[in-house]
Amino acid sequence: MEILGGPLFGVAGAGESHGPAITTIVFGCPPGQPIRRGDVQAFLDRRRPGGNRHGTPRNEKDKVVFLSGIYQDDTDALLGGAKVSVNVDDATYETEAYEEGFTTGEPIAAIVLSTSKKSGHYTQLTGETGEVRPGHTDLVKFHQSNGFVDIRGGGRSSYRATISDVIGGSIARIVLAEKFGTVILSSIAQVGSLQAKESLSDRVSELMQGDASRPLESAAIDKIEQQLAAAEIHSIDAEFADTAAELIKETRIKGDSVGALVEVVAVNVPPLLGDPLYESLKLRLMGALGGVNAAESVEVGAGRRVVERFGSENNDPIRKTGYVRNSHGGMLGGITTGMPLVMHVGFKPTSTINLPQKSVLKNLQEIDFELKQGRHDPCVGVRAGITLESRVAIELLNASLIHQSRRLSSDLAKLF
Repeated sequence: MEILGGPLFGVAGAGESHGPAITTIVFGCPPGQPIRRGDVQAFLDRRRPGGNRHGTPRNEKDKVVFLSGIYQDDTDALLGGAKVSVNVDDATYETEAYEEGFTTGEPIAAIVLSTSKKSGHYTQLTGETGEVRPGHTDLVKFHQSNGFVDIRGGGRSSYRATISDVIGGSIARIVLAEKFGTVILSSIAQVGSLQAKESLSDRVSELMQGDASRPLESAAIDKIEQQLAAAEIHSIDAEFADTAAELIKETRIKGDSVGALVEVVAVNVPPLLGDPLYESLKLRLMGALGGVNAAESVEVGAGRRVVERFGSENNDPIRKTGYVRNSHGGMLGGITTGMPLVMHVGFKPTSTINLPQKSVLKNLQEIDFELKQGRHDPCVGVRAGITLESRVAIELLNASLIHQSRRLSSDLAKLF
């Protein structure tokens, strides 16, 4: 069983790329948190296929519908949004879904329908004589499942499965923002050999002016978010974004794909979250981010650059206001320091491409493979940032709840 996060706050998902829907269960959200469907939808809109012209041509609206775990006494407001209907045996059954309310502490269930499917594009991959796309999961998933696998669009291995990450992460980041002012951002830092000259973490450090005790104000965060949203691709460096977008366009025309590096930064992070060893927050975050589809590397703080340094260069000076630099990327010994969390995640080029390649059938007969039909992202990193942000939010909220669970109070024993 796969669960993202946990044990106190976690997310479970189900659904394949070309199935009827992606289903999500979010458990462990503290009761009393206001949740509005539109707020979660705004994050999903960043992830959805068709939402960026440099991503996949598949166009899904990805409207989320909440089915449980939210309530308020004003039922008109609670049920004032989406409806759910099914047609069975020539009869239609309809009910109201939840639009806004307060979390009850019970599991939150959500669905997102898949309505832009072209399942016929994948017939060349079907059965034990089906062809295998190099770099994809076709071969290993087929044999792992004894041949009982949904091959359409990659099935469960599709990036579409990250809808659950974003729904759970959206709820987590709403809680974190309200309780701690925590905000999680991402910026594309590299596409192919093109590297951004400006970095998101440097911009945040400039605004903090070396004072870890100073929370980053909402006005400054809003300005950064506006700049990220206005760029051709989601990057703090607008000039790089324009050049990288052109490279992605050229790559698509050639029928090829290209890799990307995404920088993730969380600001106003509570200190002292995490554990030093087997439940280290560094371990949890590197695993969560490295587990995203197509991710091949995760670096924390200064990452590989620390290899070239002496300790006297890499150690971050400390004053009474906190750390002066942030080579450690917001964690020491797997525990947060209060400085911004800084991570970089490298994504491989999308496996599904239109160029001829050497491959095999699923029975291992060698072939010259050429994709007949299909839709794919020429650069999966273009849409990956929101998923990375979501996974960071899930792990941070889970760590926050674990931290709080260590502080017992006799007040909990008093009902009246």
